[in-house]
Amino acid sequence: MKAVLISTYELGRQPFGLASPAAWLRREGIDVVSLDLSRQPLDDVAVAGAELVGFYLPMHTATRLTLPKLEHIRRLCPSAHFCAYGLYAPLNADLLRTHGVDTILGGEFETSLAALARQIAAGMPVARGTEDLSLLRQQFLVPDRTGLPSLDRYANLTLADGTRRVVGYTEASRGCKHLCRHCPIVPVYNGTFRIVQRDVVLADIRAQVAAGAEHITFGDPDFFNGVRHAIELVRAVHAEFPELTFDVTVKIEHLLKHREHLPELAKLGCAFVTSAVESIDDDVLLIFDKRHTRADFVAAVHACREARLVLIPTFVAFTPWITAAGYAMLLESLVDLDLVDHLAPIQLCIRLLISAGSRLLELPEVRRLVGSYDPLALVYPWKHPDPAVDELQKAVEGIVHAGLAAGLPRRAIFGRVRQRAWIALNQTPPSELDVAPGRTEVPYLNEPWYC
Repeated sequence: MKAVLISTYELGRQPFGLASPAAWLRREGIDVVSLDLSRQPLDDVAVAGAELVGFYLPMHTATRLTLPKLEHIRRLCPSAHFCAYGLYAPLNADLLRTHGVDTILGGEFETSLAALARQIAAGMPVARGTEDLSLLRQQFLVPDRTGLPSLDRYANLTLADGTRRVVGYTEASRGCKHLCRHCPIVPVYNGTFRIVQRDVVLADIRAQVAAGAEHITFGDPDFFNGVRHAIELVRAVHAEFPELTFDVTVKIEHLLKHREHLPELAKLGCAFVTSAVESIDDDVLLIFDKRHTRADFVAAVHACREARLVLIPTFVAFTPWITAAGYAMLLESLVDLDLVDHLAPIQLCIRLLISAGSRLLELPEVRRLVGSYDPLALVYPWKHPDPAVDELQKAVEGIVHAGLAAGLPRRAIFGRVRQRAWIALNQTPPSELDVAPGRTEVPYLNEPWYC
């Protein structure tokens, strides 16, 4: 039996969501073709004849890119069973069914995907239109990255001196203990998180180092959800590969709660830690149920600096509750905290996405704001009560994309955005921004965080 697993986009990473299920299916004796369409063309010959086609949908962009591919692949494999799995599969189950997807898998999908493949391989009848969202603990297998593009074709780490490192990607856990209202993880995992066993993660990293990885991105939604598991894991990685660097994502709340571990993270090779700050407005943070405040963010910045650990904040810069003055103050806070170099320019124009199943829809004020679900954009659309703020967001987005296309350094793009923000207030910025450095002074991945 032949199965084809397809990823359309995963932030410039070699997809764990292809490599992990590929190992499970190959253990069943199934011929697996893994295709990452973000890095390789759709190979009609490789796809033709598949009895099972699985689309990995870890995020919003990946889902939107998948929909146009479904019809083409169905023509290549008219009798294949189509499956969608990953975080955004159950969130968009109804829409995916209208596009001919037979089975929807969410949560810990490997066990269910392997069972589905066994049924098809055995010639057993398989129900169509089924959905399985499993949060059961499972014993992971070491991911099998056979057939995927080499690591040097993916995003790399750029250091402060301009040198680059080949980046691998793995996951030490899935899900999240927290219930942030805007987060797409919550409707699926609802406060549950599951670890990937340490020996599996180590074996995966070992294989990627052998394939050329010089840095590892841990894709856990929050690396400190299981802090002992996390710290023991990176200690073991460092003991075996002392020159290997890594990056992780940690909530502001956890950076403060577990600040005693920050110096050790830095010593073990953590190049930077990403944290979804989202806003510096305490009212917005309360709506999002982020469980931190603006003051906590500032404290986390200082805690990371004291530990010699680079903090990379991310933001949902534009929400229905931000004002033009509030946006300008966000920019000034980044200047005051010396975080201009730390911020990927795309973060300056991110607009809140309210996806299917979002906990934000529990709030009456949000339900009053949004329109009907848009099956093309995969969101509940909203307009800002002040049209000038929507105009500012579009202007900032244009500045960012033009600056990136022109190869401008982060500081130059930030400076242009800052000028535009203050123009919206009919004022000039309170100080000049030094834009002399030609490149950022902090390490960063050259395919920035998106969604």
